[in-house]
Amino acid sequence: MGPPQCGAPHHRELTFERGDVGACGAGIACVRQALADWKLTAADGGDAVLVAAELLTNAHRHAGGPRRLSVDHSGSVLRIAVTDRSPTPPRLGEHRAESIGGHGVFIVDCLAQCWGTRPEGGGKTVWADLALSPEGHGRRRQDDAPPG
Repeated sequence: MGPPQCGAPHHRELTFERGDVGACGAGIACVRQALADWKLTAADGGDAVLVAAELLTNAHRHAGGPRRLSVDHSGSVLRIAVTDRSPTPPRLGEHRAESIGGHGVFIVDCLAQCWGTRPEGGGKTVWADLALSPEGHGRRRQDDAPPG
């Protein structure tokens, strides 16, 4: 696993070696740290961490492990992208709530504003865009009282 690359203030990237058993945990920690550094709220962060965990886990289980994680924040959108070693794109199949496992793409599809894949270096990148709350102040749940 390589060190985080800190080019732009709202971009994080983490690279992984083949067979890195700690890749998922390191990737999740990287996303959490980026969210904290960018002062994004827990309401935004919970979905982001879950999407990152699903993308990283899917890369580990189905695609020879993740090669790279990137997280980008631009205004009202957070993009999480995981590059792996398999050219086979994920498939959103019929969701079966009673099954154990197999919910990753369904979860990403539910939480992301949009998501997709693109070929990359013999593998692919799976990305998901999450809508952020205005000014990063967090979404209000329907049962939350209005401020003030």
